[in-house]
Amino acid sequence: MQRNNFTEVTEFIFFGFSSLGKHRIILFVIFLIIYILTLASNIIIVTIIYIEHHLHTPMYFYLSTLASSETVYTLIIIPRMLSSLIFHKQPISLGGCATQMFFFVTLATNNCFLLAAMAYERFVAICKPLRYTVIMSKGMCAQLVCGSFGTGLAMAILQVTAMFNLPFCGTVMEHFFCDIYSVMKLSCIDTTINEIITYGVSSFVIFVTVCLNFISYVLIISSILMIASAEGRKKTFTTCASHLTVVIVHYGCASIAYLKPKSENSVDKDLLLSVTYIIITPLLNPVIYSLRNKEVKDALCRAVSRNVS
Repeated sequence: MQRNNFTEVTEFIFFGFSSLGKHRIILFVIFLIIYILTLASNIIIVTIIYIEHHLHTPMYFYLSTLASSETVYTLIIIPRMLSSLIFHKQPISLGGCATQMFFFVTLATNNCFLLAAMAYERFVAICKPLRYTVIMSKGMCAQLVCGSFGTGLAMAILQVTAMFNLPFCGTVMEHFFCDIYSVMKLSCIDTTINEIITYGVSSFVIFVTVCLNFISYVLIISSILMIASAEGRKKTFTTCASHLTVVIVHYGCASIAYLKPKSENSVDKDLLLSVTYIIITPLLNPVIYSLRNKEVKDALCRAVSRNVS
């Protein structure tokens, strides 16, 4: 069916927070504070890792890359979301919506594979310490990061191309950003093919990266249990605890949002999940890594001391 059989839609209107009334101002303040904290935390992490030479290791390279990715990830969604809380019925052009979705899918996929790369780095550090510098070379780190971003690009091109070849009749989107399923609902025609593509892409990204994380941590835990002293086991597991916490939160939200049955979809639940996945999780990552990582805290204290003196 051709697009020219339908009225041409040139823009969408976000309507996700329309029912909140006066509460929109309160939410604006809360989300703005969280967003500022997220930006500040990620920028601090990237800066500290950059200026502290002893943090120029594969683990912190992945951490700074993840922080950079999440900074851009939030930049493409949250400012417009904050604007829509203040200015009711704010439109976004079709091209703007496609661009936002493209970066969202690219960076969300990139983050999933970066977490898998970080799990692999921890596996090498704990299970193969003598070969760590050989395996986790600069070339390998670059390949894993490029592979993560390249996979994200491929998934985004597939999703966005399939989505924006659809004809659209509706203009009111019951969301605060161009989420895949929310845009799909505005199409004039049957979207079964697009639903299959979206579910297939989500399943591939989540299942592959979850399996990679699972295998890494099974091997890590097996190695930890073989350590003779309780103190040694505790110290080794502590180095993985931050990453494991982020993995559980990240994949838990992503799985519920994109792998749940269609019959369980509801506007309120989708909005709550999206708020958690897009606003809360990016703040948790730097906070968890910073508060639980002694090296990062020490480096931050040294940087503050130098600036004060």
